[in-house]
Amino acid sequence: MAKPVESTTYKAILHAIDVGVYKPGDRLVESELANRFGGSRTPIREALQRLETQSLLARDGRSLIVASLDHDQMAELYTVRGALEGLAAELAAQHAAPEEIKVLYDMVEQDRELLDKPTELSQSNRRFHRQLHRASHNRYLVQQLDLVYRSMALLATTSLAVDGRGAVALDEHLAIVQAVEARDAAAASKALRDHLSIAYEVRLKIDAAGDV
Repeated sequence: MAKPVESTTYKAILHAIDVGVYKPGDRLVESELANRFGGSRTPIREALQRLETQSLLARDGRSLIVASLDHDQMAELYTVRGALEGLAAELAAQHAAPEEIKVLYDMVEQDRELLDKPTELSQSNRRFHRQLHRASHNRYLVQQLDLVYRSMALLATTSLAVDGRGAVALDEHLAIVQAVEARDAAAASKALRDHLSIAYEVRLKIDAAGDV
């Protein structure tokens, strides 16, 4: 069982990676982390070891850096994400409370105010998906999706930064919520899978452009 201080430090570093304070390839230095998050180096070191065990950090010589995903790893991640999130949408259509559906609608509308802020929109996008996961009312599925989303933080860019993608993605979110509200499990799952398929295609184009 993790010690309270180490657990708090681990969560702080994990959150910093999740929101992009530390990006793939960034070197994590114990002294800098101790200054940023407070406390001694011992809980920092233990947290880093835990993150390395989870493959969120990688060795670069004697240093630890935020890991990155190669082409095959990204493909594998999206395959698993599509299967699990498709199931989450299907279960949400069956079990989501009316209040949860209202919250999802509100999130879609609020996110339209972030269309010119891709970093903030990306963070809000994750909150939307996590809210949908919770609406499945399946704790084991939510736990597995939490692990998947930790790995999503290792993608260096967001597909929502591509011109026009944010508005389209929100329309896709709306279609998912409408299917959930209609209690159409098959349609909700398909809308979610289609949404992720388009996002994956956008990411592939981003990577292809970067290879030029």
